[in-house]
Amino acid sequence: MALEATVKASISASLTSAPDLTSLVAKIAAGKSVAFTDGVGAGQANVIFADTRTLAASANESLDFSGSLTQPNGSAAVFARIKYIYVEAATGNTNNVNVSMPASNGVPGIFLAASDGVSLKPGGNFEWLCPDATGAVVTASTGDLINIANSGGTTGVTYNIVVIGAAT
Repeated sequence: MALEATVKASISASLTSAPDLTSLVAKIAAGKSVAFTDGVGAGQANVIFADTRTLAASANESLDFSGSLTQPNGSAAVFARIKYIYVEAATGNTNNVNVSMPASNGVPGIFLAASDGVSLKPGGNFEWLCPDATGAVVTASTGDLINIANSGGTTGVTYNIVVIGAAT
């Protein structure tokens, strides 16, 4: 099995104004594209986890990146390093989807400290990218979890997640 993936983020904006006797246009373009080839070094990856998941009202789950998840082909998704994370909250959600580093056994290097995280409003997303050789190091049993939580107690939430990394 060989993995190839391209991650792209781009922004294109134009701000137009019409002061007296002239018109102004400020154009902004920024972005990044990273192509991962198969392997474990810089710019390389060989493990991917992708899923659409649903959490009941007030529920949360700690995703274990050291072996309890599966790749799209059914093989175990055992990460030694995480290099890219994408989480997207469904637009139909009523509650937010919270992504955080759990108080214990969290993957270090994505968030600064235990319980740090982001709250994704319906339709919102979160991306984290580190294509170097190290990425965020996953250590089985002591640093292998990322927590996803439903912010409210009334309805369920759905989210998409894609994680790319290296097995060694």
